[in-house]
Amino acid sequence: MIRLFVNVDHVATIREARKTIEPSPLKAALLAEKAGAQGITIHLREDRRHIQDDDVRLIREEINTPLNLEMAPTEEMVQLALEIQPYQVSLVPEKRQEITTEGGLDVCSQEGMLSETGKRMHDRGILFSLFIDPDAKQVDASKRVKADSIEINTGRYTELVSIEGIRAELERIQASAGRAAEKGLKVFAGHGLNYENVKDIAAIPEIEELNIGHFIVGQAVYGGMENAVTEMIRSIKAGRGNQS
Repeated sequence: MIRLFVNVDHVATIREARKTIEPSPLKAALLAEKAGAQGITIHLREDRRHIQDDDVRLIREEINTPLNLEMAPTEEMVQLALEIQPYQVSLVPEKRQEITTEGGLDVCSQEGMLSETGKRMHDRGILFSLFIDPDAKQVDASKRVKADSIEINTGRYTELVSIEGIRAELERIQASAGRAAEKGLKVFAGHGLNYENVKDIAAIPEIEELNIGHFIVGQAVYGGMENAVTEMIRSIKAGRGNQS
């Protein structure tokens, strides 16, 4: 079974619209765990548009599953991660003007800095992951900087509409997953996944973990967090060929 890490960022997005205390990302995380999520993901952005520093500390202390902290590879974020010590840090590119993460990290152009960041994480017992596009050069560079895992960006796959385009992007994802696994990297995936398009991603045998947030939070508005997580787990199992 693929692990599902639920990203609760956009619960905080709703809260920050009024700068109040509700809804609570922690409460959403606990409900996701109750429904079967194997981990929680949060992205602390430099502009603090949703998750806040206190959220990171509180969620780290109160959840019962591992915390995956997404962040930009900046010194401010590295220092915070070293202080809080999540289970895993996932480095992502970040632009202030973007609505959501627009692409994978260019590992090839930052190998020295990323190697040093990874070493600092490993020295504190924190796993080190890189969010990359499905590209052989980025996979190879991730191995060179001693990442524990990669998270393959499925954003382009989820945006395509033609059967030919979807098939070609799936082949890129499959090839990158296979290449990474051969090199000893753990393989995760995420971005833009929903109940339907997750199935073909879940069918890729090398993928061990999925990070899904926006769609689950959106569905939770209609039917509750537990129902949304349960339905996503059902879709993941269907994609993996396990209907139990």
